[in-house]
Amino acid sequence: MVAFLRLALRRVAMMPVMILGIALLVFVVLQFSPADPAYNALGDSASPEARAAFAEENGLNDPLPVRYFAFLGDLLRGDLGVTVAPSQPVVDRIATAFPLTLQLTLLGLSLAIVLALVFGVTSAVHRDRWPDQVFRVLSMIGIALPSFWLGVLLIQQFALNMPILPTGGYVNPADSFSGWLESLALPAVALALPVASSLARLIRTSMVAELDRDYVRTARGSGLPPFMIIRSVLRNSLITPLTVLGVKVGYMLSGAVVIEAIFDLPGMGKLILEGVNGGDVGLVQGTVLTIAIAFLVVNVVVDLLYLLVNPRIRTV
Repeated sequence: MVAFLRLALRRVAMMPVMILGIALLVFVVLQFSPADPAYNALGDSASPEARAAFAEENGLNDPLPVRYFAFLGDLLRGDLGVTVAPSQPVVDRIATAFPLTLQLTLLGLSLAIVLALVFGVTSAVHRDRWPDQVFRVLSMIGIALPSFWLGVLLIQQFALNMPILPTGGYVNPADSFSGWLESLALPAVALALPVASSLARLIRTSMVAELDRDYVRTARGSGLPPFMIIRSVLRNSLITPLTVLGVKVGYMLSGAVVIEAIFDLPGMGKLILEGVNGGDVGLVQGTVLTIAIAFLVVNVVVDLLYLLVNPRIRTV
């Protein structure tokens, strides 16, 4: 337990350093944006003098390091600036949009884990037989399908040809849980299938290797029930897929941004598109930074879960 706490504290202590690096990267990249904050804020009719005054007032003429440290100071205070039009705090816009992106990501992740376990375990238990062949083919197809293209196919099939689910839009779960589930069903499936297919192949490969170990043959010879053997084998086989899960969750967070645009969901994807189309650098900066930090937090949580599942690494 002491070794686990020491490693956990080491992971957590690295987070502020990584957040500073993320903030620096996001800030520097967006400084090369062709969008002019003064032009976007004041409009076409603003005079050059007004734009120059706006730039001076908001520190746009300061050197890049000065602007970066000013940005960090605002970030530590929870201030990400205001949007161009209408003028609203970026933090408030993110606080409204991020919960939807998080809901979609968690729903897609839950579905992906369930499908991956079903496909992966079934393939491993029926190795080289027809269930294994079928699920391996389905997994390869699922990996090859881009989420955004799959989302378009799902809309065409289940919202237009067979109108059983909505084409888009969002229903708050406080208003109607069934409506919320229907509004996120197709986006979650589009987000989950590629990830589920990839994880299923990893689980299948890990379980096949584990099933060939001596302790499994000994357990079978001792007459241990098959479900108990599979449970033990599955637990030992999840170490490798768990290391990939953090990256997959990050993929789902970024993929949710694209899926939201396809299904007209008012999440982080809509904010990014709004900021890009409107030349609102502050809005894009705030949303990208939020998603990047969320990705970092998820990876730290997965690292801690990995330490719990694999006690051997605690001695490193």
